[in-house]
Amino acid sequence: MDKEKSEFEARCRFNAYCKKILRNELISSVREYKKQRRHEVSFEDLTPKEEKQLFTVDRYFDEEKDDAFYIQGLKISNELLNKALQILPKKKLQVVVLHYFYNMSDSEIAKLINVSRSTVQYRRTSSFERLKRFLEERADEW
Repeated sequence: MDKEKSEFEARCRFNAYCKKILRNELISSVREYKKQRRHEVSFEDLTPKEEKQLFTVDRYFDEEKDDAFYIQGLKISNELLNKALQILPKKKLQVVVLHYFYNMSDSEIAKLINVSRSTVQYRRTSSFERLKRFLEERADEW
């Protein structure tokens, strides 16, 4: 019986110990909660200026931004450049696109479209002269 009594007492002590720990944890968490509530502010209580400080907005593409670029005092917009490229004949446009957008050399382009290298060079340089004239004439209109 003595052994059972000592086991029962041990259980009671352990039970009391666990209850004390749980009570202390509850007290600590209530204190922490009260401390936190003192420092927190409801969104409803914020001024508009304080609300704006809570977030940021990334603007990658600004719709009001002017997409034009300036060369020698002339303003060239994307629309004007597009229009200028559209006036080129198909063969010349093909050479310009392959040269500047695909970084191909004149000889690589010549092999691809089955013409001589000098023809490719002529098409490219004459295209640039034509584009230059077109852009100079119409740069201020756009």
